[in-house]
Amino acid sequence: MRRVAIISGICAVIVLFVSVTWKLANSRTFQLFGEIVPRVETSQRVVALTFDDGPTPEAVDQVLSILRERKVKATFFLIGGALEEHPELGRRIAQEGHELGNHSYSHDRMIFKTPSFIREEIERTDQLIRNTGYQGPIQFRPPYGKKLVLLPYYLSKTHRKSIMWDIEPDSNPDLAKDANKIVAHVLSQARPGSIIILHVMYKSGAPSLNAVPGIIDGLRQRGYEFKTVSELLVTQ
Repeated sequence: MRRVAIISGICAVIVLFVSVTWKLANSRTFQLFGEIVPRVETSQRVVALTFDDGPTPEAVDQVLSILRERKVKATFFLIGGALEEHPELGRRIAQEGHELGNHSYSHDRMIFKTPSFIREEIERTDQLIRNTGYQGPIQFRPPYGKKLVLLPYYLSKTHRKSIMWDIEPDSNPDLAKDANKIVAHVLSQARPGSIIILHVMYKSGAPSLNAVPGIIDGLRQRGYEFKTVSELLVTQ
């Protein structure tokens, strides 16, 4: 009986550890160190439109054209490896006045990684962003939004925030394949200070790309203005 009790106790501890670790890694609103930003507390009707991944030749021209036509500045969280492969696309995004953010070099989940891995992923991508000519603040978004201890600790020590989001329509399989559903979801969920995340850089993101005009027009009709993430942060 004693052995059974010990084994049961060990199993309970393991289950608790896994549960806490999973919740911490996936939380959009809490981390152990530094500041995490899923949205900004503000009374102003402002939102940030953000695009993750890339840059890729499949989408950059199209999304830039939409933003240019509607005079919207967005924040692009770019992957260092893709930026290294297509530096001209990063330069184009920067030249059009958009904000470039750091989305790591490899887009690997940054949990259970060494401090040196985390440092290299962030600093290498920061340098690639600077190589585009972009001179503004570089915000950081964890790949897949995942973090545990070491990543938030490094971000805190280097005076960086974890930029998350509060609206992510294309991560919902019931919405992701339908641009109209994506638009409707964003319009119904947006509130002052919201951070909207879209994945438009790959062929699978075509519905999200097609939803961008409707999102911009619909939110403007509701009195919203678009800010970059850094601009949004100063409205607090």
